[in-house]
Parts: sequence; C-alpha cells; structure tokens
Amino acid sequence: MSATYDLIVRGGECVLPEGVVRADIGVRAGRIATLGDLGRASAGEVVEANGLTVLPGVIDTQVHFREPGNEHKEDLETGTRAAVLGGVTAVFEMPNTDPPTTTAAALNDKLARARGRTWCDHAFYVGASPENATKLGELERLPGCSGVKVFMGSSTGTLLVPDDETLDAVLRSGKRRVSVHSEDEPRLRERKAIAEKSGDVHDHPNWRDEETALRATTRLLRAARSFGRKVHVLHTTTAEEMRLLGQNRDIASVEVTPQHLTLVAPDCYDRLGTFAQMNPPIRDERHRRALWQGVADGTVDVVGSDHAPHTREEKAKPYPASPSGMPGVQTLLPILLDHVAAGRLDLRRLVELTSTGAARLWGLQGKGALAVGRDADLTLVDRKARRTITNKWIASRCGWTPFDGMTVTGWPKATIIRGVVVMQDDEVRGKPIGQPLTFAETA
Repeated sequence: MSATYDLIVRGGECVLPEGVVRADIGVRAGRIATLGDLGRASAGEVVEANGLTVLPGVIDTQVHFREPGNEHKEDLETGTRAAVLGGVTAVFEMPNTDPPTTTAAALNDKLARARGRTWCDHAFYVGASPENATKLGELERLPGCSGVKVFMGSSTGTLLVPDDETLDAVLRSGKRRVSVHSEDEPRLRERKAIAEKSGDVHDHPNWRDEETALRATTRLLRAARSFGRKVHVLHTTTAEEMRLLGQNRDIASVEVTPQHLTLVAPDCYDRLGTFAQMNPPIRDERHRRALWQGVADGTVDVVGSDHAPHTREEKAKPYPASPSGMPGVQTLLPILLDHVAAGRLDLRRLVELTSTGAARLWGLQGKGALAVGRDADLTLVDRKARRTITNKWIASRCGWTPFDGMTVTGWPKATIIRGVVVMQDDEVRGKPIGQPLTFAETA
C-alpha cells in the first residue's frame, strides 16, 4: 500500500545539509516526513518542482514593519505579504516602532496584531533603553521574542544606548545573543554638521564614516568580552570592522545586507539620491570587496534585508531631512540568487546565510534545514529565470525598491510554510497563517 502525505513537492533539486540532491519531499502535519523517491505515494496536494531548486525556508532576521505608529509606510500584513512573495518564510521584526517595543505589554500588543494578519512566521525584538536595561533578562525570555536589539547610534525612532555605562547594564542583564546597530553616537553628533552644511546625500558616508562604525564595534566587543555575552553586529559595512569581527568569532556574529553587497558609492547616490540613504551607509568599492571577503571566508553568518520602508514623499525630502532606510524583504532572495548566478556565491553558502545561520545563532526550533522532522518551510526557486525587478512588483506599502529596473537571474517560484503553499508564481494564496517562532532558551 502506497504512503499518503498532506503535500508532496516532487522532483526538485534539494539543498540538504549533506549536499544538493534531486528528491521528493513528503509532508505530514506541517513537518517534513520523508525525503527521497515518492513516485508511488499520493498526497492531498502535489507541487511539481522539476527544474526548480528547493531551499530551506528563507529567514530574514532584520525587518522593520513599522506597526504600530507608522502604518502609512508599512504594517504587519503588507510587510509579510512582501516577504512571502520574495520567498521568505520567517522574519524577525525590529522594535523601533511608535511606541517602541520595550515592555512586555508592547511585545504582547505586536503578537496580538500579528495574529491572523501575518503571511509568514515571525518574532519580535525588544529594544534596549536606559529605562529597561535591568529588565531585559526577563523580557528576552518571553514567547515570541527574538532577543534584545541595541541602537548604539541614533537612527529611525527614539531607541538609543549611547554610552558604555548603559551598554554594560544591557549586556549584564540576560543570556541570549544581543543584536546591535553599531554606530558611535558621540561621533555622529560631532560630525552631523558635515551633512547639514553640505545638504548633499553623497556626504552620508562621510558623516557616518568608517571610524563611526569601528569605534562602536570596538566598544561593543570590549563590553561583550567583559560580560561573556554574545553579540550580533547588524548590517556591517566596513573593511576594518570585518577584520576585527573575524578575530572575535567566539563572541560576535556578523550580518551583511544585500544592499551593501550590491550597491556601491558614489554610483548609488548619483542614480538614486536620497533613496540610497540608509544607516550605516552604502560605502565605496573597497568596503564592498571586504564584505564579500567576509562572506567567502565564513566571517559573515547571515544576510538580513534591513527592510526599512519610507514613502516616496518622505525619501524625496532634502538631505539630511530625508529619512534613512529602504525596503528589502521582497528583494533579498532575488538579489542573492543573482549573485549565485554570477558565481559570487554557491547554493550551500546561500542556505547558510539565509536559513542555517539564523537557526544556529538564535536556536530557532524546527527551522533552518531540509531534514526529516523539521517544519516544512520550503522556498522553491527557478535559478535560470531572468526577471526584472520593478516597483510594480513590490507589495510593501511604500511601493518602491532601490533595485527597480535591475534584471536578475534567479526568482522565487513558491513559498511553503509548515506544509502550506502561501505563494506560487507571484500570487499569494489562501489566508495569512503566520505563527510566532519558538527559540531554545539559551540561544
């Protein structure tokens, strides 16, 4: 008698922990039940994956979905819709909302807002502040919390941990890995006149220069080592930081973004103006080469999109009144697949950066690999498809992308979450089924 499954994904090129093999995937009760030849098996639904590559569900560990407080830019429904259209099955959402996510009540409010409205699985960061520094050990253990986020330099929102005394208090409270926006606030304040005087977005990486990043990361690593606390440096942008972080792998993990791997100054500012403005900035080719070297030598652990939407009207304001940030959750995978096609990245490294790394660093339960017993989170891609990214394709409420007009090789064809097909052929299917992620307590 042949086996029966809820879903079979048939004939895909599967990127498994042990290598890339052609196999069928059988799913029962939301989990991977079998990997192999299921030619005689039946299922409630069959997805034909011949000619496609099957990745573990892509996890974007840095998104800003703006709810509550700035839903005119984005909300949990539109942000997660954009995610699944881009092949993303889970996200970690950032705390610099209005009000910021700094209390148990604020975290629970986000979880309540997400219920029945999110297309992918999700968790929320708690933001560190001088007021809650001693309580973070309790807050980081709450259900649905991906950990603590620290802003060492001011960016969008009001969250800020500018001094070493507060940073020490944050790192002293709790055990989980702390994610950090690493820019030195005193130096940002000293140099802000550069941006105000010039009014030219080309000076954004001059104001927020390499030393601003390096000083903060040096301070962070010193404090992390003092307290034996693991830290995660978000959107790393400089050659100097990458070298330093490579020497501190035991205490620090590293993120880079597709924007910093792909765009380069001054070209991006010539073409996009303030629409290329983000914190930390897009820098020159020397730094971009260093980021790619960090990807190649294993210093980089994850790629996160830093999806940070603003409206066109807001971005078009004169610099430096223009806000920093750009959308990215929907384009993360197409951009990385294009780098795979160009030979800068191989498939197994892609999976480490977008799935395995996140599961390892944060102790994600059931995620991060195509393996029996894991959640059936699958991202199906056509590695040969040539498509042009357009603003029209973008589902984010902001309605634009810095990659508008860019032709890429490689495209997400289906997004499957816990055995449910939520996106196929650029169409979102069914209803939102996103659930809170779960974590190992000691991660």
